[in-house]
Amino acid sequence: MEVFQLQCSYLKIFVLGLWLSIISGLSVLGAETPLKVQTLVEEAFQRNPEIQTARHRWEATKASIPQVQSLPDPVLGFGYRGPDIMREGRFQIQQQFPFPGKLGLKGKVASKAADQVSKVYRATQLRVIAQLKVAYFNLHFIHESIEVVKKNLMILKELEKTAEVRYKVGKGIQQDVFRAQVELSREMERLTSLKQEQQTVTAELNRILNRPPTAPMGKPEEPTLTPLPYSLEELTSLVKQQSPLLQVQAHGIEKSQSSLALAQREYYPDFVVTLGTMQSFRSDELTDAFGMFGIKIPLYYSTKQRYGEKEALANLEGARKNYDAVLQNAVFRMKDNVVRVQRAARLVKLIGGAIIPQASLALESSMAGYGVGKVDFLTMLDNVLKLQQDELDLHRQTTDHEIAIARIEEVIGQPLHGNAVAKD
Repeated sequence: MEVFQLQCSYLKIFVLGLWLSIISGLSVLGAETPLKVQTLVEEAFQRNPEIQTARHRWEATKASIPQVQSLPDPVLGFGYRGPDIMREGRFQIQQQFPFPGKLGLKGKVASKAADQVSKVYRATQLRVIAQLKVAYFNLHFIHESIEVVKKNLMILKELEKTAEVRYKVGKGIQQDVFRAQVELSREMERLTSLKQEQQTVTAELNRILNRPPTAPMGKPEEPTLTPLPYSLEELTSLVKQQSPLLQVQAHGIEKSQSSLALAQREYYPDFVVTLGTMQSFRSDELTDAFGMFGIKIPLYYSTKQRYGEKEALANLEGARKNYDAVLQNAVFRMKDNVVRVQRAARLVKLIGGAIIPQASLALESSMAGYGVGKVDFLTMLDNVLKLQQDELDLHRQTTDHEIAIARIEEVIGQPLHGNAVAKD
């Protein structure tokens, strides 16, 4: 009876191994609709609080342009003199006129500030969408890892049963049973950790999408490796031409240049025009009109206008240095992620095209050999664990590839495929 059980255990392991080798290809039948990344991207554009805040800040900055280009508000004045016989009333209106060119420069400064904030808005979109894609692809990796671990749990449970039967009939050792139980416990621990991580990543996606933290999230669709259609030199050129973070600094330089021109124009005086009438309260007196012209003299230029110019010069130089720093950081990030994409693509090809097929054959061979006593238990167990790690490595490299692509898109400010990355 025990010999029959042993033969059945061998058959179960062998059949289970063959079945699990093809079940991943059949599991898609009847599966729920996969969660598409572009659907989440569109939702993030509409719902993410950071994107909405950046957009409203841009709208507010644009609204400041006509304000600073307007003349100062006029001043209405009323006066009265009495109570003697010369009682009279006075009405006047006073308007200040900045020196020619000042209002235009103020408008230019505000316009450049609005351009700068618009690029901050776009950079915020890109950053949020990159965060969303990182979380999305990590969620995909967790889902695939859970499937791999569940598959291994089934194999290890059968191995544990087989080791117990072999030990009972005197063809195995108790150490094999203990080893199978240890690996089974480790897999259960790994499954628990993966499920906890799944909840964390799901909560991160819900945060980005402004959903409740516990809102359910479907299973991400199987990603395909996004090709890298540009060379390193072309990507570097794209960074310099259209990286939103770099454009923020470029508009900052233009704003500082306009601010410097305005500070230099502050040495020139503004003008004040006053018009009014005087009305005597004696019936035989007529109304008299009067006008005045005044000049605001920049008398304290040594402590006001001069230091205003120094401040503007310092801000301009700081903006230029900041541009250089952001450029270097953007180019580094782009190059680093290009290397990651290339490395992941090579490993995906190697692991998926060579290592996993070889590891699967090794596992099937060891299972068959174990059934006839030609392969020891530890060798077969080692092959099971190696194949699992290879499958996890394949999913990890695919995930790393797409994450690096998302970060390149964030830096260069445009998609590397047909889906939109950011929009106004």
